[in-house]
Amino acid sequence: MRVVLTGASGFVGSWLVPDLQSRGITVFRLLRAKEPVTSPDSGHWDPPSGQLDPELLEGADVLINLAGRNIAAGRWTAAVKRELWSSRVESTRTLVHALGLCKNPPALLINASATGYYGDRGEQELTEESPPGTDFVASLARAWEQEALAAQQLEIRVVLLRFGMVVGRGGAVARMAPAFRLGLGGPVGRGRQFWPWVAMEDVLGVVRHVMEHEEIAGAVNVVSPESVRCREFVRALGTVLRRPSFLPVPALAARLILGEMAQSLLLAGARVRPAALLASDYDFRVADLANAIRRCFD
Repeated sequence: MRVVLTGASGFVGSWLVPDLQSRGITVFRLLRAKEPVTSPDSGHWDPPSGQLDPELLEGADVLINLAGRNIAAGRWTAAVKRELWSSRVESTRTLVHALGLCKNPPALLINASATGYYGDRGEQELTEESPPGTDFVASLARAWEQEALAAQQLEIRVVLLRFGMVVGRGGAVARMAPAFRLGLGGPVGRGRQFWPWVAMEDVLGVVRHVMEHEEIAGAVNVVSPESVRCREFVRALGTVLRRPSFLPVPALAARLILGEMAQSLLLAGARVRPAALLASDYDFRVADLANAIRRCFD
């Protein structure tokens, strides 16, 4: 099997590449112009200008699109929001256009998305059939998905992976850990908001599951079946690190420091259920949050 992958150097991509290779799958990495091509299994594309040689996709079995600027890397200025949009929506448009020029395109497009699609929904349980939210992240996720779904017109199966917070070595847990080690960790705001999460082991497992099950198409919530609130998440992190986790970050302070990003990523809540995965009999590897966090520090 041959897989073409964008976003190989990102948090998920850096784990996915060796996982697929360990199973005998050839991974061809699509790299941005600033990234050096160091092997025959990589090549360049330029999403901002819409340039991608269709030959790089020709004959592949699967295209996995994880491209996108880190949404939690800093305050959302107008320029950052444009880049967040371009790096997801316009890059996916470039990929689908190139797929349309292929004589033998991949049969499957796996496209990243996020549970931010649902916006701030309080206590409501959400499945893949739930409508989108209305904030910036929800609008971004919806537009991102729409670009990917255009590949269905080419008779390509499209799967949209709506990731919750990915818990693995690195990522969000690594960014939170220093404050907890100093005894400064705690819930954001009231801490009642639901934080959808998923262990990295299950991110990798879900990608393989989708590749192996041709009946799966459309949106897939990539979240643990264990729903937790912010205060439960930080309590688990504090327990693993053996540090207190009761010092709250006031909502006002979070908004002053991080602006709109704080509201969308930290203070908003969505109780997301992995209905499609459960219906397809996916067996979660790490469904317990404390266990998932503990693995981050093994």
